[in-house]
Amino acid sequence: MGKIVAVINQKGGVGKTTTAVNLAAGIGICGKKVLLIDADPQGNSTSGMGIDKRDAVVSSYDLLVSGAGAKSATVVTEFQNVSVIPANIDLAGAEIELINIPHRENQLKTAISLIRDEYDYILIDCPPSLGLITVNALTAADSFLVPIQCEYYAMEGLSQLMNTVRQIKISYNPELYLEGVVLTMFDPRLNLTNQVVGELKKYFAAELYKTAIPRAVRLSEAPSFGKPIQYYDKRSRGSDSYNALAKEFIKRNRNKK
Repeated sequence: MGKIVAVINQKGGVGKTTTAVNLAAGIGICGKKVLLIDADPQGNSTSGMGIDKRDAVVSSYDLLVSGAGAKSATVVTEFQNVSVIPANIDLAGAEIELINIPHRENQLKTAISLIRDEYDYILIDCPPSLGLITVNALTAADSFLVPIQCEYYAMEGLSQLMNTVRQIKISYNPELYLEGVVLTMFDPRLNLTNQVVGELKKYFAAELYKTAIPRAVRLSEAPSFGKPIQYYDKRSRGSDSYNALAKEFIKRNRNKK
């Protein structure tokens, strides 16, 4: 049975989608079959995997609102072992439409339940908010992964997220747990970076990934070419970092079994 991991941070601009796309690619390169679900109305995971959002006849919106099956929405990419359920502009209205749907928090879980055995891992790129789409992702997930930028408000945002997760655990998904915390846009030369790392080690020592993702120009360029960093520039620091993160991710999950 494939493990479902929500990639989440309600603060934008922290490398959430970059992590979802490149971690998925790295897992695929390691020989594991992975499905990336774009549940962010911005659709950046979709375009980052080379898929034109306008071509998405069936999308994550249809899974959430129309009861469509996940298989009908799945697109096999050109990248090794990676498939995507894309997002398009329709997803922007899903928050409002979900309000009137019975058992609205279970829509995504129901939609992907029939295909999870076909993958080793299913990653969900969540929106940078804590609304009903995110509730669906956390209800469907086994765990959640938090990319976090080493900045002043990082710990405050993580605290808010953990409060939301506690409510999800109480109401919908008692088995949900923290997969890990990934440092993004990492620059060890900055004092603030080291302060944030110190705080994270106090509270999340076991969950903090050893692999940190550096600031890198090539990482910023790759999405505009519709490719994960490993396929845009496989010799770059960003590619090395996300491949290392994928290996650490897989190793941690192997040790949990």
